[in-house]
Amino acid sequence: MISQESKLLNTMGSSSPLTRRNRAPSSVFSLFLFFLCLLDSSNAQSTPVFACDVAGNPSLAAYGFCNTAIKIEYRVADLVARLTLQEKIGVLTSKLHGVTRLGIPTYEWWSEALHGVSYVGPGTHFSGQVPGATSFPQVILTAASFNVSLFQAIGKVVSTEARAMYNVGLAGLTYWSPNVNIFRDPRWGRGQETPGEDPLLSSKYATGYVKGLQETDSSDANRLKVAACCKHYTAYDVDNWKGVERYSFNAVVNQQDLDDTYQPPFKSCVVDGNVASVMCSYNKVNGKPTCADPDLLSGVIRGEWKLNGYIVSDCDSVDVLYKNQHYTKTPEEAAAISINAGLDLNCGYFLGDHTEAAVKAGLVNEAAIDKAISNNFLTLMRLGFFDGDPKKQIYGGLGPKDVCTPANQELAAEAARQGIVLLKNTGSLPLSPKAIKTLAVIGPNANVTKTMIGNYEGTPCKYTTPLQGLAGTVSTTYLPGCSNVACAVADVAGATKLAASADATVLVIGADQSIEAESRDRVDLNLPGQQQDLVTQVAKAAKGPVFLVIMSGGGFDITFAKNDAKIAGILWVGYPGEAGGIAIADVIFGRYNPSGRLPMTWYPQSYVEKVPMTNMNMRPDNSNGYPGRTYRFYTGETVYAFGDGLSYTKFSHSLVKAPRLVSLSLEENHVCRSSECQSLKAIGPHCDNVVSGTGRTAFEVQIKVQNGGDREGIHTVFLFTTPPAVHGSPRKHLLGFEKIRLGKMEEAVVKFKVDVCKDLSVVDEVGKRKIGLGQHLLHVGDVKHSLSIRI
Repeated sequence: MISQESKLLNTMGSSSPLTRRNRAPSSVFSLFLFFLCLLDSSNAQSTPVFACDVAGNPSLAAYGFCNTAIKIEYRVADLVARLTLQEKIGVLTSKLHGVTRLGIPTYEWWSEALHGVSYVGPGTHFSGQVPGATSFPQVILTAASFNVSLFQAIGKVVSTEARAMYNVGLAGLTYWSPNVNIFRDPRWGRGQETPGEDPLLSSKYATGYVKGLQETDSSDANRLKVAACCKHYTAYDVDNWKGVERYSFNAVVNQQDLDDTYQPPFKSCVVDGNVASVMCSYNKVNGKPTCADPDLLSGVIRGEWKLNGYIVSDCDSVDVLYKNQHYTKTPEEAAAISINAGLDLNCGYFLGDHTEAAVKAGLVNEAAIDKAISNNFLTLMRLGFFDGDPKKQIYGGLGPKDVCTPANQELAAEAARQGIVLLKNTGSLPLSPKAIKTLAVIGPNANVTKTMIGNYEGTPCKYTTPLQGLAGTVSTTYLPGCSNVACAVADVAGATKLAASADATVLVIGADQSIEAESRDRVDLNLPGQQQDLVTQVAKAAKGPVFLVIMSGGGFDITFAKNDAKIAGILWVGYPGEAGGIAIADVIFGRYNPSGRLPMTWYPQSYVEKVPMTNMNMRPDNSNGYPGRTYRFYTGETVYAFGDGLSYTKFSHSLVKAPRLVSLSLEENHVCRSSECQSLKAIGPHCDNVVSGTGRTAFEVQIKVQNGGDREGIHTVFLFTTPPAVHGSPRKHLLGFEKIRLGKMEEAVVKFKVDVCKDLSVVDEVGKRKIGLGQHLLHVGDVKHSLSIRI
């Protein structure tokens, strides 16, 4: 939709020496890595798991599935035809049972790479050969960069490190990442794993990260570097809230919200990203378990979207639909209904235990199993798993030397810099190192390590904590103030004493996985424990300016701090990854001009007091006072809004080009020629010329952006639209975004290409896209432009 302008930002931000330096890890962590290496240094290098080892067993060359000269589809068919029913069933589970007689080894499908190669899942582990991998910021912070090229660059590094680890037997090739669920409710413990609340941003992130993981340097576009998996399909965003658990939760979702909000990121994964896998979720949607719903699996994912890959269950989901949800009377029925719905792979052993009995009972036929395992084998074929020794393939030269490289670690720091959001600044930021003799660093997250990398983490290359980052620039004094984020008692006396004697104070507070995590949703939006009192008392006592650094996945009601004149600045840093301390210091001391924007709404506590987490409706309901969800539909007060974020410089916008009228040409017999219509279907001859780009209904919006400040800055340009009030349309909707770098007093033009039928349409009550006729309001910053669409 959006064309690139020459000034638009590339992946890497500032390249100044100050932001590219490498810093030593803490001494304790260095010793830990050293002893790990000593323990493993005598071990011989491990080898990867692969099939068709013709060099080791020449007889395998006679098998068609080992013949790389023929099409993959024929190779898969040849392999499936050679298997017994029991051997086929062994391919339905996440631990692929090896078939020794055919030279096929056991393989673990389950590996994770949410924001770096993870140790979660049996397919991947670390050793002395590879003691750690680059740990990027948790996804919610990377999304705050609104930088699509960064999303893809991170994926590319992660897949390179994954391949390098695979080559020494430490990792698999199939990664069940990313999580592209919509961050619908601020209490959700797994919102940190997602790209936020906006369908477009989530879709762009999904596509970019998947391409980074999967795309190869080969001329064959069907080949995979590693196989990504978009999860959790669909309408999954309740883990454990006030006793309501994901294993039994029935998400009641109307068709409009499903197609308008919950499905777009998954559709983009498949259609635009060509993802190799989709994972169905634990929950039910409108009474049906997602892993047993033929409409959602065979109908939508494989039928409408044309998935080129496999569908996998969340771990033990088939077992859950039988035991927890009581959806079937017998385990055999559960196995059959899932396979018949379109499930190809079961994370766990349920299908391995019950599928043969289901076949004997006539509940599922062998042809359905053949179809499922064909999709699984097809993915492994695309990965080169059946092509013999990986060392002789395209990524065979990768190894431990390609993990945790200086360039990879710098990208982790750069991703954190680009994501950090400056929410408040009274003018005291950035700090001048020359003016600060002593900096007080206080807070339960000020010197944390593991907290910075969030969940679905791996062992990082090294850590730089916020304290270490700040202490690398100025002299610091340090006190936790709270023993942990949920502290029942705060050391207010010690903290205020420290702040009273320092030239400035940085409070690093927020959450960790004890507050928000998988299977752990929040019940309120207040700062945990005694952190609010700690912040308030320190601000009162401090001699110099006080800066709040909030480390969390979800937002908090920090109205008290926003309105406290003694608090001069507020930064949200998500879970910033292994290099979080470097990025935080670079922003605070002005070596990096912040450019992150919030990818989710920060609500007041009053919002969650009246909105149950289990209500899946996105749109407000005036009849019962339901306020709606996300910036697209919620009209109430916010603490901070989606897209909020400040810079150390000042950007302004002005409209260069946009039409005031778009006329749609209808066929002579179209019903809207003889009757008054509020909307038109977003398909048909009136849209055909939009696709070709030759019609008047595809147009360009040009925005001039000027940096009016005295320093270089990076700016995210958002193009929003407010459509006519038809079909419960969003109050505001993101059409596109671009990131641009400008020097002081520099200006440039950013161009957005708008397709009326695709970009200006809304989803109606039955899930169909419609173009609202009448006035559409385009927004870019303070600039508003009215556009009329008529026939």
